Amino acid sequence: MPRITEVVKQLLIINILIFGIVELLMPDLRYILSLYNPASDYFRPWQLVTHMFMHADFNHLLFNMFALYMFGSALEMYWGPKRFLMYYLLCGLGAMALYLGVQHFEVNAMNPIQYQQFINIPMMGASGAIFGLLAGYGMMFPENRIMLLIPPIPLKAKYFVMIYAVIELIFGVAGIQSGVAHFAHLGGAIFGALIILYWRKTGRL
Repeated sequence: MPRITEVVKQLLIINILIFGIVELLMPDLRYILSLYNPASDYFRPWQLVTHMFMHADFNHLLFNMFALYMFGSALEMYWGPKRFLMYYLLCGLGAMALYLGVQHFEVNAMNPIQYQQFINIPMMGASGAIFGLLAGYGMMFPENRIMLLIPPIPLKAKYFVMIYAVIELIFGVAGIQSGVAHFAHLGGAIFGALIILYWRKTGRL
C-alpha cells in the first residue's frame, strides 16, 4: 500500500471535513456548494470549484477518497506536490466543462418544464478529478497491475483505465444510472490524458 503523500492527505482532510460539516451541522450547504447549471437561479460562481469537495453520501465519499489515496499518492510521489495539485484541480475543472457542455445540448431538446427541472439538479463530487487520476495512473504506470473486486483478477493499469472509460461513455450515452454524472467522469479522464500528452510533447515529463 502506498504511503499517504502531503497533498493527498490535505485533500482527504478537506473532503472528509466538509462532508462531516454538511451531514452533521449544516445540511443546507449541500445546495450552496454543489454545482448547478449556469442557467439555474441556484448557480453561484464559487460552485465551479466547491462542487469538487461535496459528496452525495458516505459511499460516494468513501469510493472517491480511497481512489484518491491509491492513485493520487503514487502520482504525487512521481510528479511532486505542486504539479500533482495542479493536475488534480484541472481534471476536476475539465470534468465540469464536459458535463456542462453535454447538458447544454441536452436541454435544447426539452420542453420548458423538463428544462427547469433539469437545470436545477445539482452535480457534486470529486469523481471528475478522481477519473483524471485514474487516467494519469494508467498513462504513467501502464504496466502496474490493479486488483479488481468483481471479478477478483489483476489487470494492467492501462487496460483498467480504457475499460472504465468505455463503460462510462456507454452509460452516459445510454442514460444508464441517470443520477450519476458519467460525462463528468469521462471529462476528467479525457482532460487528464490531454494534460499528460501536452506535458510529454513539451518535454515537461
